Amino acid sequence: MVFSRFFKQKDSVPPGEQTFDDAHDAHDAHNAHDAHETPEDLPEALPDHTWAERANAVLPMGTSTGSKRAEALWGATDAQAPTHYLRASGCRITTTDDEELIDCTMALGAVALGYADERITGHVVQAAAHGNVAGLPHALEVEVAELFCEAVPCAEKVQFLKSGAEAVAAAVRLARTYTGRSRVIGCGYFGWLDWSSVAAGVPASVRDDYTPVPFDDVAALERAVDECGASLAAIVIEPVIERLPSPEWIARARDLATRHGAALVFDEMKTGFRLATGGYQELSGVTPDLSAFGKALANGYALSAVCGNADIMDAARRTWISSTLAADTTALAAARAVLHLHHDEPVCKELARIGREMRTAVSNALRASRLQGIEIAGLDPMWFFRFESPALESRFLITAAANGVLFKRGPYNFAALAHDGEVIHDIEERTSNTLVAMRDEDGA
Repeated sequence: MVFSRFFKQKDSVPPGEQTFDDAHDAHDAHNAHDAHETPEDLPEALPDHTWAERANAVLPMGTSTGSKRAEALWGATDAQAPTHYLRASGCRITTTDDEELIDCTMALGAVALGYADERITGHVVQAAAHGNVAGLPHALEVEVAELFCEAVPCAEKVQFLKSGAEAVAAAVRLARTYTGRSRVIGCGYFGWLDWSSVAAGVPASVRDDYTPVPFDDVAALERAVDECGASLAAIVIEPVIERLPSPEWIARARDLATRHGAALVFDEMKTGFRLATGGYQELSGVTPDLSAFGKALANGYALSAVCGNADIMDAARRTWISSTLAADTTALAAARAVLHLHHDEPVCKELARIGREMRTAVSNALRASRLQGIEIAGLDPMWFFRFESPALESRFLITAAANGVLFKRGPYNFAALAHDGEVIHDIEERTSNTLVAMRDEDGA
């Protein structure tokens, strides 16, 4: 197996004392020995259409992540574009057609350092080698919780879960338990679970307890709060949706929640460990009662967190929030490495700088091409394209992939530390090639 090279380590060294360098040295030794071998656990390289057909035969949506369906990626189910990958390293992925793409989506923002980042991987493999789960909680859960609470302004206590949807749903459960109320006002996308979904299969009785409001609309928020009255348990906000909110919006949400005895909840999935280590709350100075984190927290390993005021968090003892693999040590080891890196280095400042350079590179290509109907929007670490039509969007994304770069359909393209100067130069060149090809097809 590909990980076997990491396991040849001294059994006498306790897991907590074993260093990343030990694992990394083993990795280097293995590479020197058989650098040209193909890992035996990788799937066979077959054409993308073959993998798509196989996927659709056994997976209802073709993949278990809805945002990675062909129609979500390209705007069409029959797009002649990549559907699966075999390897990912840094910000480059190798498709099942053995083509390399520069990835600007970074796994929907779950990876802010880089794929298979050596500063993370050694710790993860070490944790796996010593048993990632057992019949007792691992001491690493306590250590990571302490580090997390030091890093996030609202976090007096924290509980770990696996997905962002779970973490936000847990925050709502805690708010309802603490307040003894049922109504929730929300602004943003909070995942697929019933409490905030309008999808088929969600009972009307569940929908009745949730009131959505538009982003940055103070008047709509005030009306919703008045309508909920004494039944309001929580105001749940995704604080950044394509742009920063007005100060009035966040301040009013904080004031209304306090006045009505409800919990203010921030969904910091995209903003945490990206705009700032502690998320938007660290930038704004507005402290929510509860928050949900995930994605870049563990650089792509499955870990999320619900955190906040100790009294509200302690309501977990009066309800039930639990997941068998919530404290799996591979993800916790990744999170510990990420937390240490954020403590020691200005990661978020670097992400902002890199994102700004990515945007500039793509803007230069757009300007030089004189192609109309495409704009760039968003924030530097999390930016996106706007198109004048869905057809133009699909055409651009598919042509870009053919030229070796994977962009996100809709928000967001995420900066990662792996997007170095050479990569950004390549992004500009490949975007330029994309736009020139489109212009030539139009006969412009």
